[in-house]
Amino acid sequence: MKLKSILALFLMSTSLLIAQTDILIENVKLLDHNTASLTKPMNVLLSDGKIQKISASSISTKNKDFISINGKGKTLMPGLIDAHVHMVFGALTMQQLMDPNMTEDVLLAKVGTNSHEMLMRGFTSVRDAGGPIFPLKAAIDKGKVTGPRIWPSGATISQTAGHGDFRTPEERSRRFFGKPSRAELLGATFIADGRDDVLTATRENLRFGASQIKLMAGGGTSSAYDPIDVTQYTLDEMKAAVEAAEDWGTYVMVHAYTPRAIKRAIEAGVKSIEHGQMLDEETLKLMAEKNIWLSLQNLMDNNDNMSEQRKEKRKPVLEGQDKVWPLAKKLGVNLAWGTDFLFEPELNKDQNSYILRLKKWFSNAEILKMITQDNAELLQLSGLRSPYPGKLGVIEEQALADVLLVDGNPLKDLSLIANPEKNFLVIIKNGKIYKNTLKTK
Repeated sequence: MKLKSILALFLMSTSLLIAQTDILIENVKLLDHNTASLTKPMNVLLSDGKIQKISASSISTKNKDFISINGKGKTLMPGLIDAHVHMVFGALTMQQLMDPNMTEDVLLAKVGTNSHEMLMRGFTSVRDAGGPIFPLKAAIDKGKVTGPRIWPSGATISQTAGHGDFRTPEERSRRFFGKPSRAELLGATFIADGRDDVLTATRENLRFGASQIKLMAGGGTSSAYDPIDVTQYTLDEMKAAVEAAEDWGTYVMVHAYTPRAIKRAIEAGVKSIEHGQMLDEETLKLMAEKNIWLSLQNLMDNNDNMSEQRKEKRKPVLEGQDKVWPLAKKLGVNLAWGTDFLFEPELNKDQNSYILRLKKWFSNAEILKMITQDNAELLQLSGLRSPYPGKLGVIEEQALADVLLVDGNPLKDLSLIANPEKNFLVIIKNGKIYKNTLKTK
């Protein structure tokens, strides 16, 4: 992969990125999900990318070059997790993605900027729900680019005329005319029809390192060809993806809104439903019974920049939000939260403020748990395909060292997390400091 331009832009300077060493954070109150409260002042030692020790007493370290941070009684909480992002699609407009002059270097530079900003907003982990993500993830993991941990799905898998069919009007079917679409060549999507094609597409993503598989099971609001009500993929096609994923010890997540599409996905063995704003009570009860995750969003209203077609397609989705969130909570469905910003890069700066939209249905403690511990549990459905083994979303000994030091108590004032530039005093991912506004010694 050509990474020269992105490396030049995003190689981290020593002023921002402190090499991994022991970090002792003293005098901090820990966010405890079990009690929905803050602990008394504690000391926390981070070492080898993990939370090694938590104690009310002083902690000593054998590493003479350790970094010491006085937390001054502030709140130490887990890093934020967004369970449904598109690191590439969210950084570009549709016009930019389809621009024939868009090169890999330009693409990576744009998504690299967004990746850095996302980590600076306190998001230390994300699940990428489809797109050409592997070069960016590799660059982050190698320390060449700043960004969150990424659980990648790889190219979305879509039927012809499905939600992942991004062909322009002049692009013909690969099956009949032999030429892949530009979106397929970019690694954005696989257009796969029939059991054999779905198996190949699934295995191809797994070959590149997908931690889970993203399948399009119903109509979408941002795609050109499919009405929102349509069901996509036959049961046999969907089962093919599930079987191939399960053979690799992981799972399938599906894009779907309607009860019909979601019931078919559940029958096929899918573990995570993405969106679902048009769900009914019967299907939600089925999800609760079968322990299926609902990875849901709380979308903003239509804006003037959207096409009339997209505005019309979004209506039933927007209308369903106020019903589905509280009903899913009441019925005990496993709930995860994500943003799903798609081809609207101007929204990225609002990622944190979207969390506050959950206050209509959840307490501050419930929201903080959802965007950390609950989302982390969903990520770990990847099992051995998880790129980052270990426990996330909690402040516990032996958990991965992804933590935020917050200036205030987010249990009392959730709005603190909506202003990360001001209120996130320290940002640490994998035991490395990426932001620190406090004095160290």
